[in-house]
Amino acid sequence: MEFIAKLEEVKQRYLSIQEQLSDPAIMSNQEKLIKLSKERSDLHEIVESYDEYNLLVKNIKGNEEIIDSSSDKELAEMAEAELDELYERKTELEEKIKLLLIPKDPNDDKNVILEIRAGTGGDEAGIFASDLFRMYTRYAEVRGWKYEIIDMNEASMGGLKEVVFSMIGTSVFGDLKFESGVHRVQRVPLTEGSGRVHTSAASVVVLPEVEDVQVDIDPGDLRIDVYRSGGAGGQNVNKVETAIRITHIPTGLVVQCQDERSQLKNKQKAMKVLKARLFDLKTREQTDELAATRKSMVKSGDRSDKIRTYNFPQNRVSDHRIGLTLYNLSNIMEGDLDELIEKLKLADRTEKLKAG
Repeated sequence: MEFIAKLEEVKQRYLSIQEQLSDPAIMSNQEKLIKLSKERSDLHEIVESYDEYNLLVKNIKGNEEIIDSSSDKELAEMAEAELDELYERKTELEEKIKLLLIPKDPNDDKNVILEIRAGTGGDEAGIFASDLFRMYTRYAEVRGWKYEIIDMNEASMGGLKEVVFSMIGTSVFGDLKFESGVHRVQRVPLTEGSGRVHTSAASVVVLPEVEDVQVDIDPGDLRIDVYRSGGAGGQNVNKVETAIRITHIPTGLVVQCQDERSQLKNKQKAMKVLKARLFDLKTREQTDELAATRKSMVKSGDRSDKIRTYNFPQNRVSDHRIGLTLYNLSNIMEGDLDELIEKLKLADRTEKLKAG
């Protein structure tokens, strides 16, 4: 069986890593130690499930032998009753292992650049964009991630026209990559006197941070403008030209950063965002052909789809890609995203499994 052969291959690799990690030469090589430890961690659940699978197969065989050969009727009946449970667990474990064997997205372990922009809905859209920013930063705090604002453009009534920020931590892109798309809110705005529910929207883009080797940028393709920050307050504002705007001429992509008081730091942050956007553009171009042949259940790359609705009167969140509805909106807006994210990840793995 190809399934078993693959599992055996994974286990042998796992055992080989275990042996290497006990080698003093490896222990003294920090870079190799981290790499092997991570690979071992990635394989651990598969190997653990494979060991459980082998034990199940052994128990099934033992029960079948008892049923076929035992003269003790009561013992045979007990073995038969237990066999049904063993078969059911075996089927469940096989499905779990198949999902675990799906190759990981190489970007899953990367940090991200997250962009939130107010869409249709006027002031209410800006307030919703601010709410989403708070939701994601609260989630980051729960996960122990760090976040750093790159650019922020405030709107009236405490809202945001847009905010660009980085998130740094473990498996950030793997957890947040399905957040890209249009988020819709349904609620009664504070400014609404008649109590009518309004619908507004904000867009979210999640980009993996990329290393220099992955994106080659010709300095001649860049136009860099320096201008005065336009934020609120501070001695630096409108006095010193520290804000940076970078235009990538071939693609027309424009990024800006005015968060730092140092022109150099703003330029470094802006370049980080530009590289992430160019990498995302390149990746989506490469996957267009695949996307045309297979409609993915979780469309992480399609910015135009309304992916989720936040209905405040009903305390309801609905993710339209997987038909998921949860009645815990108040908790979700406080950063309790674990259940939602896990459902999306499971749906994606299941879809990949179906696609072969």
